Order: sequence, then structure tokens, then C-alpha cells
Amino acid sequence: MRRDRTDEFLEFAAGRTGHLYRSACLLTSGDTHLAEDLVQDTLGRMYVMWGRVSRIDNPAAYAQTVLVRTFLSQRRRRSATERPLGELPESFADSVSGTGAGDPALRVALLDALARLAPKDRAVVVLRYWEDRSIGETADVLNVSSAAVRTRSVRALAKLRELLGGSITEFAAR
Repeated sequence: MRRDRTDEFLEFAAGRTGHLYRSACLLTSGDTHLAEDLVQDTLGRMYVMWGRVSRIDNPAAYAQTVLVRTFLSQRRRRSATERPLGELPESFADSVSGTGAGDPALRVALLDALARLAPKDRAVVVLRYWEDRSIGETADVLNVSSAAVRTRSVRALAKLRELLGGSITEFAAR
């Protein structure tokens, strides 16, 4: 029985790791090392709880919730917010998009703009517009009210428009 649960978890983890990693990359604004750590923490927590989680209707959504909450708790606990800067490797843009298609300059510009948002605002943007979740689902994941999600969405999108300025129309015209 325990062996069956382990095999079931390994199958789940193999199927969801890529999606969790792409979401984690967006949450961490391209910090692939932190994204890997977030995914590992998430899968570790999921494994510990797998006996109960596997009975949930949608374990994938639960894993996404664990990922976002782990990200937010790490952001609150981080004593140092220094991040090494440098150019993103070309393979990173492909790993975030999952397809390798698209404009790398646009992805880099968007990741840079996402990095400048507050962690909770970034989480709202990723959940609402990357994960395509409803306001209610986003509120449940972040453990806030629907009104707070709407307010954060409006403010985060305004900040993104301000940060991207005219460059977004330049990219959209391509």
C-alpha cells in the first residue's frame, strides 16, 4: 500500500514538475535556482501530505497553492534580498514559455518588470494571468479576500504598464 502511494506520488511529481517550475520562475522573476528550490520544497511538502492530498479533487491546484504560499513565506523570511545580476541564459526564455517560441526580448522585459513588483502583487499577476485563475481561486490560494485580489491586480497591472511604458507597444507591433 505504501509502495502504491509512493509510485502514485512519483507519477504526479513527474507530470507536474515542469508546470510548477515555470510558475516558480515567474514568481521569482527568473531566478532559476530559487525556482528549483521552491519546486523542491513544494514537492517535499506534497510528499509528506500525499496520503491526504491524493484524495483531494485537484492535487495539481493544491500543489500550485503550496508553491505560491511557500514563495510568499520565503519572501517574508529572507534576511537578505540581494540577488546576483547578469544576463539570462537563452535557455531560460525557452523554459519559461515551455515552447521555445516567442520573442526573447519581450520575455526578458516582462520578467524584469515582474521582478520590480512586490511579492504578493507578483503572485496575484502570475495566478490571475499566467495560471488563468479566477479572482476567487486566487483569493483562496493567497488566503485574502476577493476585493484584495482585485485591488492588487489593478495596482500591479498599473505598475507593469508604468514600468514597461511604450516598450510594450513596441513589442506588440512585432
